[in-house]
Amino acid sequence: MAWTTSDVPDLTGRTAVVTGANGGLGLETALGLAGAGAHVVMAARDQDKADAAARRIREQHPDASLEIVELDLGDLASVRSAADTVLAAHPSVDVLVNNAGLMAMPEGRTVDGFEMQLGVNHLGHFALTAHLVPALLRAPTARVVTVTSTAHHFGRALDPENPHLVGRYTPWRAYSQAKLANYHFALGLQRRFEDAGVRAQSLVAHPGLSDTDLQRTTVDRGGAGRSGAFFHQLASRTGMSPAEGARPQLRAATDPRARGGELYAPRFVNNGAAVRRPVLRRLGLRKAIDILWAVSERETGVELDIAAAVAGSRA
Repeated sequence: MAWTTSDVPDLTGRTAVVTGANGGLGLETALGLAGAGAHVVMAARDQDKADAAARRIREQHPDASLEIVELDLGDLASVRSAADTVLAAHPSVDVLVNNAGLMAMPEGRTVDGFEMQLGVNHLGHFALTAHLVPALLRAPTARVVTVTSTAHHFGRALDPENPHLVGRYTPWRAYSQAKLANYHFALGLQRRFEDAGVRAQSLVAHPGLSDTDLQRTTVDRGGAGRSGAFFHQLASRTGMSPAEGARPQLRAATDPRARGGELYAPRFVNNGAAVRRPVLRRLGLRKAIDILWAVSERETGVELDIAAAVAGSRA
C-alpha cells in the first residue's frame, strides 16, 4: 500500500524544524509532523503567513505544539538569529527539513550579495544546518532532510570561480544549479556524518510536480518566461496536491526504515506514491561535493565540520 501521513510514527517528545513552513510543501510537512505529536518550529520569513499556517494546523490538530521563528534565508544574520533562537529553546533537534526555496526568478541578490536562488535554496540552508549541528548531534537519531527537484538533473556543479553565475545568469540555469547543490549537500552531509561516526542521518527528497504557490509565484515574478507559464498550467491540471507532494520529505524525515543517503520521491518521477528512488552518482560526485563544501564555507563564512563538532562536544 502507498505510504501516507497515517504511516508517520508517534513523534511525541521530538522537536522538528521546518523551513518555509508558512505555505505549500512546508506547511503540509509541518502539519504531518505536528499531527504525529512533534513540537514543530515553523521557520519562515513571512510572519503573517506563518501565523495563518499555524491556525490552519490547529484547526486540524487543536493540541498541536507549534512555535514560529522568523527566518530569512537570504540574510545570514537572520539565519544566525533564527538558529540562536532554536538553540536557546531546544537542547536537541530531532528533525530538520530544509524545505524553503525559490524557483526560476529574475536575477537578484541576497542581503549578503549572493545570487538569490543559490543564496536562499542552498547557502542559507547550509548555514542554518551548520549552526544547528550541536542540537542535531544531541538528538538520539537526528535526521536532516534537504528538498531538491527533478531540475537537479539539468544542473551543473558549482564553479568555484563563479558560483553566482555573473554574466551567465538565466532563471532556469540558476534554479537547476541550486537544486543540484541541495542534492550534493544532502549526500555530502551524510558522508560527513558517517565519517564522524555519529547516528545523525542526512536524506534527500523531491516532491515531483506539485501544484503549490511556488509555481504561481514563479509566473508572477516573470523570470521564467513561457516555460514558467507552461509548468504552472501543467501543475494546476496534472500536478499533485501540496499534501501529496510533501509525502516524500515527510517519509524521509520519519519512516523508521529510511536510512541516511537515501532519496525519496514520487514513484513515477513527478507523480505517484512516495517511495525510495535510486541515488544516481555521477562521475566526479565526490569532487563536486568537496567543491560545494569549500565554496559554501567560503561564501557564508560558516564552517560545517561534523568531526570538529563531535570533538568539541567531548572536550
